[in-house]
Amino acid sequence: MIIKNRPNPNEAFPNPNLPRLCFIKNVVKNPRIIIGDYTYYDDVDGADQFEKHVTHFYDFIGDKLIIGKFCAIAKGVEFVMNGANHRMDGVTTYPFYIMGGDWGSAIAPIKDELPLKGDTVVGNDVWIGQNVTVMPGVHIGDGAIIGTNSVVASDIPPYSIAAGNPCRVIRKRFDDEFIAYLLELKWWDWDIEKIETNFKALSSCDLSLIRTIEK
Repeated sequence: MIIKNRPNPNEAFPNPNLPRLCFIKNVVKNPRIIIGDYTYYDDVDGADQFEKHVTHFYDFIGDKLIIGKFCAIAKGVEFVMNGANHRMDGVTTYPFYIMGGDWGSAIAPIKDELPLKGDTVVGNDVWIGQNVTVMPGVHIGDGAIIGTNSVVASDIPPYSIAAGNPCRVIRKRFDDEFIAYLLELKWWDWDIEKIETNFKALSSCDLSLIRTIEK
């Protein structure tokens, strides 16, 4: 297969006829948002505004949002980071200290007193439906699918279909043996020419085709 006009992973908009789709690694500016090649955000109201859907980064916390390659992220997704957490071991959770003025002298929590959950990590080849909210510290495995309007508050295993509030695994996409095979294959790490050569095996419902490819 000879490909002469492939999408450029280093351009924001790979298809000039589809401005609602953006390769978001090229438009985010926060160094704590790390996104792999070919991962796109689809939003007719501003696909290049993905960063506005990642809330509450604070430097002293240092958490990251890490998203792998070839992910498809639909409109309205929200990633809530650790900075949105409030201290919960006092009488009130209200953060008086952030209001400034004389309230600024109220007791502010230190980092170790907050319910921090680490980096938020989305694997490769993940499909996230519209209006999904991903909570701090969640890990979504490679090949997972997250249904529309879900609230993801706990880890989702690779190649699972999950949905709901709270988000729960509905079923696995494949059996355990085939999932293990795909996780070892890591097709998203192939060079782009090998991916293009194997479009049929990657996209076909005939799962046996993928086993004919050299790892």
